[in-house]
Amino acid sequence: MESAGTLHGQLQRGLGRAARRAADRPGAGEYVYACIRRDPRWDRQCESRRLYYARLMVDLELSSGPLAEHLFDAADHTDPDEWRVDLALGVLADLVRLSRREAAVPLRRYAEEGAQWFDAVAELIDLADPSLAAGLDELVAARCDDADLTLLIPGRRNPVIEAWAARQPRVAEALARQREAGRAARRAMVAAPARDTQSDAELLDLARRRGEGAIAAIFELGRRRTPALLDLAEELLPQRPSRFGGAVCRALGEYGPETLPRARAWAAARGGCADMGLRILARYGTRQDIPLLMDELRGAVARREWAGAASPIEGLGRLRAGEAVPLLKTAWAESTYAYLRPRILTALTRTAPHTAESYTVEGLWDCEEGVRAEAARYAPLTRETGLRLQRLHHDGAEEPDVRAAAAARLMT
Repeated sequence: MESAGTLHGQLQRGLGRAARRAADRPGAGEYVYACIRRDPRWDRQCESRRLYYARLMVDLELSSGPLAEHLFDAADHTDPDEWRVDLALGVLADLVRLSRREAAVPLRRYAEEGAQWFDAVAELIDLADPSLAAGLDELVAARCDDADLTLLIPGRRNPVIEAWAARQPRVAEALARQREAGRAARRAMVAAPARDTQSDAELLDLARRRGEGAIAAIFELGRRRTPALLDLAEELLPQRPSRFGGAVCRALGEYGPETLPRARAWAAARGGCADMGLRILARYGTRQDIPLLMDELRGAVARREWAGAASPIEGLGRLRAGEAVPLLKTAWAESTYAYLRPRILTALTRTAPHTAESYTVEGLWDCEEGVRAEAARYAPLTRETGLRLQRLHHDGAEEPDVRAAAAARLMT
């Protein structure tokens, strides 16, 4: 990734400062194309870039042609990387949402001819415009088995799927199966046997066996806030990641400050339970935990281990630790993990409101919806920010929580 001091590096990170300045910088369009082609996201499952780059393409009046060239490059059928075209497909779909309907042409063609055609079909379905997906139902019915058809059907009603179901019996059957599965799941939740008749010891034994019912037992232990789950965490978390360890982490989210002594020991030991200990300290720690959280944040920033900075930033922001502000500013500018920035902005607004003002303004252009929502709530109202809030509020491609935050701020 390019240096955070360059426009290219800032665009790769999805920073609002780059989006604000791109129109006045020669070569910005080529940088945008390069970012989309080489997908700079550190965590592609969490980080957002598609709407950020789509908006830049609209603002810079960039053609979707280079994206089509990327999609249909010869590498498409020889490169096994399933993420190679993911960002480009998402940007094209968001361009359509931003009223650039010509972007649907390469998206549809890729659905017909591309190696990752299934992802393109999913994007077209999500656009919920039957005219853009007309005729693709035959291709989908021919290529998809029952499991694939089920994956394509959204959880909510969708006009594209409804139109396809009217013409394709297999799509109609998949839609009926999904609806019945939803009803069956609701019935199962109502009829599920109560775990509250079992003792803590019985539930702990069931959880340790890791067989059927182990996950439910773990969650019941969490609901009861039994100390035995902390012991189970020490057994499971140092092992390689598993769904049982993940369930323990989620179940511990039901606990409160009573876990602090154990969490402090875990975090200080820096063993297999350290991450869980830091999460608990971030949520419930007191001012006595600031030195440990500061040490963790300094180390993460120095090593550029940005994911490891998340819990310390959350905790230091909650505790309003002013000594963290310089590190927060460094992490904001340099982190290659955009998903960290919502935590940083929240920490800055709580800890140093005056310092945070410039970051909230920049945040209105950020790639992460969490940043945009926080910025909409706290950015100082000026002519520039007022216009940006209007755009966020009225933009149908924007996330609902950001639109709501912008609307609420405009009413103040």
